[in-house]
Amino acid sequence: MPDQPVPLGSLVPPGKWPGDPAGPGTPVARGPEDVAALAAAAPDLATIEARESVCRACPRLVAWREEVAVVRRRAYRDEPYWGRPIPGWGSPHPRVLIVGLAPAAHGGNRTGRIFTGDRSGDFLFASLYRCGLAAQPTSVARDDGQRLIGTRMVAAVACAPPDNKPEPAERDTCAAWLLAELRLTGAGLRAIVCLGGFAWQALWPVLRRAGFELPRRRPAFGHGAEVQLPNPHAPGDITLIGCYHPSQQNTFTGRVTPAMLDDIFTRARSYADC
Repeated sequence: MPDQPVPLGSLVPPGKWPGDPAGPGTPVARGPEDVAALAAAAPDLATIEARESVCRACPRLVAWREEVAVVRRRAYRDEPYWGRPIPGWGSPHPRVLIVGLAPAAHGGNRTGRIFTGDRSGDFLFASLYRCGLAAQPTSVARDDGQRLIGTRMVAAVACAPPDNKPEPAERDTCAAWLLAELRLTGAGLRAIVCLGGFAWQALWPVLRRAGFELPRRRPAFGHGAEVQLPNPHAPGDITLIGCYHPSQQNTFTGRVTPAMLDDIFTRARSYADC
């Protein structure tokens, strides 16, 4: 959290959070063309994280994430909200990449880290810990000491969307950030886990732009679906794995169980040898 209290109705400026990747001088994308240019020119992950975390390219998403951060949920009324895009997080040299949909309004949009501070994250990180891909079984704040092991997380859309439903143009704009992540981490990747059908569909065009040779027909999403793709960045293959999203709806109804998640991440770890 920021060192100084943040009054209700206020936003925390970039650089005021401990470990904030951005600062007052970080360039800000204000449209799709800016995103493409800033992402393509980023020389390293730290630069991508900084630039993505201050992006203002999608007006609808900017308005929503900041409204949520200013009004706040009653349970978190005394806590500051991040209220900005959530950049990729985890190992700088990942063997496993986890792709989610978008941050939760009162989860990642509050804490500043993907799948952190909400029940989906509780379910997910418990599995990652059991499977040896996370150092702790919970993820509650940016400074909680959590660490991903040989693994990195990204969102197909970096901002919390209204009703948890990004629009196609927002997904396409954000794809440039994901493409930049793949450009810088692709050589070491051995497995990509897509949490949900939205992430699965969003990833394929990015893979094509990253130089992957894709099947002529896009494979259907399903829990446990696997596709092996030659890695254009290094010798060997990358295995793309589909996984039902650990949303509250899925976990409460039993569509996703701890054993089902453990199976997916055990397989991903075995492919990645991490």
